[in-house]
Amino acid sequence: MENILLFNFFGPEMLVVLFAILLLFGGKKIPELMRGIGKGIREFNAARSTLESELKDGMRDAEKKELEEKQKREA
Repeated sequence: MENILLFNFFGPEMLVVLFAILLLFGGKKIPELMRGIGKGIREFNAARSTLESELKDGMRDAEKKELEEKQKREA
């Protein structure tokens, strides 16, 4: 089975993409664009982390509640 990569850029393809970005945004806008992308990635990771911790807490609470109900039934 072949391994298919959608964004498989190497060598000349990457240079063409970088040159196109430079032409579209200009040299002065690229740092600003990168800062915006970095900020977006940080916000995404923070939201993912928060969601992950909330899910873990919810699962832990559900397990505790299930154990308590099981103990009440046995008693």
